[in-house]
This record gives sequence, C-alpha cells and structure tokens, in this order.
Amino acid sequence: MNSESQKALRSRLASHRGHYGIDGGWEAVAGLLWPAGAGLLLLGLSLFPGIAKPLFQQVLECLAGVALLQIPVSFFYSTKRGKFAVWAELLAGLSLRGDERILEMGCGRGAILGMLGKLLPQGHAVGIDLWRTEDQSGNSLESARMNLAAEGVADRCELQTGDMRTLPFPDASFNLVISSLAIHNIPDKEGRKQAVGQAVRVLKPGGRLLIADLFRTEEYVSWLQEAGMLRVSRRPLGWRFWFGILGVTPRLVTAEKPVGGEPPPESTPVDSNR
Repeated sequence: MNSESQKALRSRLASHRGHYGIDGGWEAVAGLLWPAGAGLLLLGLSLFPGIAKPLFQQVLECLAGVALLQIPVSFFYSTKRGKFAVWAELLAGLSLRGDERILEMGCGRGAILGMLGKLLPQGHAVGIDLWRTEDQSGNSLESARMNLAAEGVADRCELQTGDMRTLPFPDASFNLVISSLAIHNIPDKEGRKQAVGQAVRVLKPGGRLLIADLFRTEEYVSWLQEAGMLRVSRRPLGWRFWFGILGVTPRLVTAEKPVGGEPPPESTPVDSNR
C-alpha cells in the first residue's frame, strides 16, 4: 500500500460517527477542574497590569498557568481526537487481510472496535467489557451497540460481557488481540498478570498482541517474555496519547505468539525505551 493509500485509510479509520464518552469517567473531568482554575488564576495574576511585581515573577506565573491549563486541554484532546488518530495509524500499519478474528479486551463504548470492523469485510471482531462507568463515561453494552451500528459495522462485530482475567474463549481463537487503556484498571498485580496471560492463551500461533496503556507497561513486557512470546517491544505513543498526565508517557507493548520452528524467546530483542 502506497503512502497516499495509507493516509486515506488512516483518515477513514479515525473518522467516526458514534459517541464515545470521556475516558476515566466524569471523576476524571472533576479532577481537571482544579488545574484549570489554578491555571487561569495564575495567568490572570501574571497579566494583570495593576499589580506591581518583578518581571521574573510574572514570567513564572505565566508559565505555571500555561502548564496547568495544558492538563485539561491535553486530556480532552486525547480522549476526543488523539486516541483515534493514534489507533488509526496502528491498525492501518498492521496490513490485515480482512478475514481475521480479532479480540479487544476492555472495548468500552466501541471506539477501537468500530475501527476494526472497518478493516474486516470477511472477518469478525469481538469486544469484551465489564461496562464500568468509572472507566469511561456512559459505558454500557447498549451504548457500544449503538456506536457499532452508527459506524456501519454491527454485522462484523460482537459484544460480550465478561472479565478479561477469565476470557470465555477457547485457546488459539484469535489472530489479533488488542487492549487500549484497560488493563491498568485492574487494581492488583496478579489480576493484571492474569489478563495478559489470557490474551496470550487465546491468540493463535503467529498471532499478534497490542496493548496500549498508561501505567505499569514494564510488567506486561516481563510477563510476555516469561510466556515465551516473540518480538516483545515497548515504545512511547507520543503526545496525542498523553491524556494530560504530567510525567507519564503512555506506551504500546507488542508481541507475537510463536509458531513451530521460530527462535527461542531469549533471542527476541526488547526495546524498553524506559
């Protein structure tokens, strides 16, 4: 596929007709009010002409105000536009045939699942979730169904209620397993390890795994290596995936399930990029 075709595909995947809520739920939005208010206050103080103060103090207040305002701006950009652009690039780069079986763990209201449906004219995508509104505002089975219908892919996608720590699928069921901003919501380390292990279990030999997450992605790398996965890698996802969290770099973890005759996992390089 040439560069123009890739660009057109990314644009088609990133455009959406559904309504996908706010990542982190309304609690996340409430948490953004104080940095937004403090940022506006500091900017006002730094620019108010009636208050005499040293120039360096004005500059510091202005910079602090901009930094605080960046938090809500970055969050809303990532949740409404950035994540769509990032996942459109990731999925377009997979060069899918179109007949694969794909699983999304923690699909929420179906933003990524809808993109997958556009890539599977002869395939099938399954999304599984517990539908917690703490993880995404308005998260529900019905809202996901409505969004898949709005994207025109309801016939290619299936929704199930279930826990990613105990996936209700046979071994080697899927060509691709993905998860976006979901595994970190499991509070205990053992539970997160179970979820990663389940992803490996349901992958077919030669299948690929993509996990995008905010925290603890180094754990995923370690567990995937222990499970014998090949070509395990970890890299930053860039500013479009920041979600306003200062000091946190969201990362993508990828891996492949070995097939017969492949080299042992110890020979697989890992770009931790920590």
